[in-house]
Amino acid sequence: MMLVVVCGLPGVGKTTVAENVADRVNGRLIRTDVVRKSIFDDPEYTDEETTMVYTEMLDRAEEGLRSGENVVLDGTFHQTTFRERARSLAQSLGADFEVVKVECATDVVERRIRNRTDDASDADFEVHLLYRDTFDPLSLDYKLVDNSAGLEETQSQLDQHF
Repeated sequence: MMLVVVCGLPGVGKTTVAENVADRVNGRLIRTDVVRKSIFDDPEYTDEETTMVYTEMLDRAEEGLRSGENVVLDGTFHQTTFRERARSLAQSLGADFEVVKVECATDVVERRIRNRTDDASDADFEVHLLYRDTFDPLSLDYKLVDNSAGLEETQSQLDQHF
């Protein structure tokens, strides 16, 4: 059993990486963007709302882990407390725990956000910049994926990790 957190700034390609990781570990993918919209008709992105989204996401992860599934969580996980809650959940259930941090060149992020279509994320480039300034440094061990190049390069990096 495994719990994988895929984290990073908005627009860096977390979902692309998380989908690839979920395929590799035969895991259930849970995205904060999808969870948020399943809870709130008109999200306001307040701190309270964000805490509720991460709580629900971790509840869903626990359900998956308890049923023997591998689980991949896709979200910014910009606060240490959210990452620690995920680690504690994995530990309490005897699951392996991995963190994958996704990074991407700023100009590539800006272009990708501008060209998004049919995506659950509402984050624009201003949100990316805001999170860049407020993202808590990672204190846990993590695997780094630079998603600046094409999908083939990203998959090559994931081959080394999974």
